[in-house]
Amino acid sequence: MDFKNLKVAIVCDWLTGIGGAERVVKSLHDIFPDAPIYTSQYDPIKIDWFKDAEVKTGFLNHLPTSLKKFLPVLRFFYFNNLDLSDYDLVISSSGAEAKGVKTGKNTIHICYMHAPTHYYWSRYNQYLKHPGMGKLDPLARFGLKTLVTPLRKWDKAFSKRPDFIIANSTHTKAEIMKYYNRESFVIFPPVELNRFKNTYTKKSGFVVTGRQTPYKKIDLAVKASKELNEKLTVIGNGPDHQKLLEIADDNKNITFVTNASDKEVADYLKKAKGFIFAGIDDFGIAPVEALASGTPVIAFNKGGALDYIKNKENGILFNKQNVKTLKEAIKEFSTLSFDQQKVAKTADRFSEKQFKDNIIKFIKDCLNKK
Repeated sequence: MDFKNLKVAIVCDWLTGIGGAERVVKSLHDIFPDAPIYTSQYDPIKIDWFKDAEVKTGFLNHLPTSLKKFLPVLRFFYFNNLDLSDYDLVISSSGAEAKGVKTGKNTIHICYMHAPTHYYWSRYNQYLKHPGMGKLDPLARFGLKTLVTPLRKWDKAFSKRPDFIIANSTHTKAEIMKYYNRESFVIFPPVELNRFKNTYTKKSGFVVTGRQTPYKKIDLAVKASKELNEKLTVIGNGPDHQKLLEIADDNKNITFVTNASDKEVADYLKKAKGFIFAGIDDFGIAPVEALASGTPVIAFNKGGALDYIKNKENGILFNKQNVKTLKEAIKEFSTLSFDQQKVAKTADRFSEKQFKDNIIKFIKDCLNKK
């Protein structure tokens, strides 16, 4: 099968905001600019990267994107009935239901998997405790408890449909084997490194960025900084925002920034002496952006961080997700000296170019195997 003459389709769970999964789709679109993009919901106002693309949606696009968390059953139905058998190559970017599209015996389906679906597997208990739906939390809990058994069965069935699976980290590779019993090949996701190139400025204070949800454990960073009288800038918003404000309790060393532009985020990262990453993430784009800024990272010793944090070389790893252990890590961090240029160099292998080169090589290898 000739790589250049392939009839290609790109599939993703949704395009309703900007994040790591959407950057993967953008890079895939760069590689295959003529390939249509199939998705459940698309909001061109919230993500304007695909104005030159043919984005195809179905009936779910008529529903508010705010209902996304309530739609897994309908997404199962949508993707299960999305027949892409006419394509030579289907590439799905999925951490939910998009991996389940139908393909024919002559189609190669490669899934770039961000994680086995969180709300059925690794974060099921977290979603039960904190659905993140505000007043609708009781309804969300009831629905998840009631439907989780059949949904897990369907999700496992969907996981068998791709011919090949790419994992976004070593951690995700292990999770794919644990929950789906599938082998996968690791290709790290693309990070927009150029935006974070450091001018090697004087640094002070700590920073944390990201959506403020329970699994990110940003509360640990706020508590530890407050108790150590360390300056901390918390960038972002989310369901935990009010809780974090209450923890900070107007502490003069803790600053919250909810509407920073991309340029402002880059500036905050460049100027910080350290980035705190206390959660377990499948990969974690934000810490890599910090590294690209020459800013070392204090990270919990699990998850995607193990693919890029080298203890005492470009950051510090700590072993328990509690305030005491994080405080000890911050104290140890403060005794170390990091070369900003060397720290920034450790992010180079996560560039968009490296991602595209790896994806193209993987596709060519798959074409030769099938």
